[in-house]
Amino acid sequence: MDKKEFSFEPMNFSGSIPEHYEKYLGPMFFEPYAIEISKRIDPSSARIVVEVCCGTGRVTRHLRKVIPSESKLIASDISPDMLTVAKNELKNMDIDWQIIDAQQLPFDDHSIDMVVCCFGYMFVPDKLKAFAEAYRILKKGGMLVFSTWDKVEFNEASCTYRKLVRNVLQVDLPENYNLAFSMNDLVAMKEMLQEVGFSKILIESVNKLSICKTAMEAANGLARGGAIYNEIIKRDPSLVEQIIKTLEKELSEKFGASPMMAPMKAVVCQAWK
Repeated sequence: MDKKEFSFEPMNFSGSIPEHYEKYLGPMFFEPYAIEISKRIDPSSARIVVEVCCGTGRVTRHLRKVIPSESKLIASDISPDMLTVAKNELKNMDIDWQIIDAQQLPFDDHSIDMVVCCFGYMFVPDKLKAFAEAYRILKKGGMLVFSTWDKVEFNEASCTYRKLVRNVLQVDLPENYNLAFSMNDLVAMKEMLQEVGFSKILIESVNKLSICKTAMEAANGLARGGAIYNEIIKRDPSLVEQIIKTLEKELSEKFGASPMMAPMKAVVCQAWK
């Protein structure tokens, strides 16, 4: 395939992607870390909680269950399509949904008890500004807790998929498609948090297993739930089924056909004001 055929546009979590993202990638990748994050929350100090980059609401569900019923939970994302899925999934829960840019939080100084962000800061252009905004709105003693993916090679199902896509398209993915795995330098993260004012900081790598009922479901989720899906469809829809079929075979061989269990690794950070 001619490399010149592929001219990638900026990442876009829209269209059918959010539903596939929630159905397949949610349980496989995000649920284990949603549980991990919820375990790190002290309900007694969570009267007003803001979640940024909430996506399809995987963490939001656990936050609403772990914080007191009288506490206010504001869940936000910059993508209306992702929020639509989240609202539908959690429609019976008491949640204030808002479209918010993590770099410009519309809250008063020292007004929020906790800021939560799971697998979102990697996509924020100005990370230092986003951290500064979280620090600004937190009350004294308030906590920022967030997670990011470690290096792609430690997230083996995703790594397998990306190698396959490169082989099929015969072109390296543009840098913006590597953003998900771009924020794993623990020293750099600590320095940024200290620069905006955080003094007590805990950062650690956390290993989990990515578990899916079948390798076929995993292959479907990876192929249809990622931002690159729209790009492939626009150029040659037949490639999607080709990628899924080959990916199912590779995932089955490496991690099992049913269930599929692959190692994954994230960075979890807690920082107090």
